[in-house]
Amino acid sequence: MKTKILIALITVGALTAPGVARADVVTDWNKTMVDALYATHTVPQPSTRIAAVVQASVFDAVNGIARRYEQFHPEVLNATAPHGASRRAAAASAAYTALSALLPAQQAAYDAQYAATLASLPKSQAVDRGLAWGQTVANAIVAWRSTDGFTAVLPPYVIGPLPFWQPTPPAFAATPVFRQFATMTPWTMAASGQFLPPPPPALTTARYTTDFQEVESIGNAATATQANIDTAKFWNGQFDTVVTMWNRVAESLEAPQAKLVDHARMLALLNASMADAVISIWNAKNTYNAWRPVTAIRNADMDGNPATAQDTTWTPVLTTPAHQEYPSGHTGVSSAAAGVLASFYGNRTAFTITSDGLPAPSNARTYTRFSDAIADVSLARVAAGIHFRFSCDVAADMGADVARQALRTEMERRHKSKG
Repeated sequence: MKTKILIALITVGALTAPGVARADVVTDWNKTMVDALYATHTVPQPSTRIAAVVQASVFDAVNGIARRYEQFHPEVLNATAPHGASRRAAAASAAYTALSALLPAQQAAYDAQYAATLASLPKSQAVDRGLAWGQTVANAIVAWRSTDGFTAVLPPYVIGPLPFWQPTPPAFAATPVFRQFATMTPWTMAASGQFLPPPPPALTTARYTTDFQEVESIGNAATATQANIDTAKFWNGQFDTVVTMWNRVAESLEAPQAKLVDHARMLALLNASMADAVISIWNAKNTYNAWRPVTAIRNADMDGNPATAQDTTWTPVLTTPAHQEYPSGHTGVSSAAAGVLASFYGNRTAFTITSDGLPAPSNARTYTRFSDAIADVSLARVAAGIHFRFSCDVAADMGADVARQALRTEMERRHKSKG
């Protein structure tokens, strides 16, 4: 099945050629953010929200001075950038302010990076203006997202009958986690259900049978190959998440000739797209409440499909996450990230991605295409025994849709030619 990710990767042409990464203030603070997320063991779903707030703040701070693109969220600001303000100072101040508000456990690291940034800047009114402006922007965006539904308390979850989602071993959590993401305010989408996919295949269809048999075979902890186990663990990570992994890729690809505002724009698009992918995926999870492979295989006697064999002792390679199966969160968020990065650098771009899911030297994988990485993520989730292939295919389509939405509607070049 050809997913829409391939379309997304070619319909938005490469905007700049990849080059050797260089350190600039935007890149430095993105690394500080990634390091903080990793050090605090922040899990994937909240990580996307934090990263989007930080990078939206940095972009609107820098672009508010440069005025090269339309602002990401001009409606949340009641001020304009002061004349002659330093863009570098604004970027640092915005990142510092947002991170301090959202992830205060790493305040010492932010203070150290802020001091290092200030030491690299001249003492001037331009710097002072930039620092004040960056703080203003970040405070506005943090305030805007404070009412986005992240802390919403939803009605109690009611577990439906099989084949709907059931608590999974070993914890058997009674409620799927992060349900509130389904109703959160989107970043670039018109609504959380904008890219809602059709229901998963019926249990008696050929597609369900094929995908059931695949995960039952390669995702079985008792019989899995070492190669598939390694792939599952690599993309799962311990404290690395989809956010830390793909932001490191972005850092490695940033072109040295690009303007500061372009670095900020790329990172804002990347992280807003990943955040919206979570919202979109969780909306679908909550809509369909699909059972996980471990539940399906252990209860295959009741699915009405004679081609699916029940195995009451079947155990997945990795522990099943405590939320609904359809669609795959990791695949969808990775697809959104790949779609954005491919729009800047082209699908046929070599890059290396690292993960703490495996020890060195197996903790790095190199791909020659972004689409190849997404195919590997999909394999990883099936090989982990936690997703059906159809859930990964649908999630890849959704992530591509989210990326394309952001790229076509957000932070567009000002005064574009109408010809």
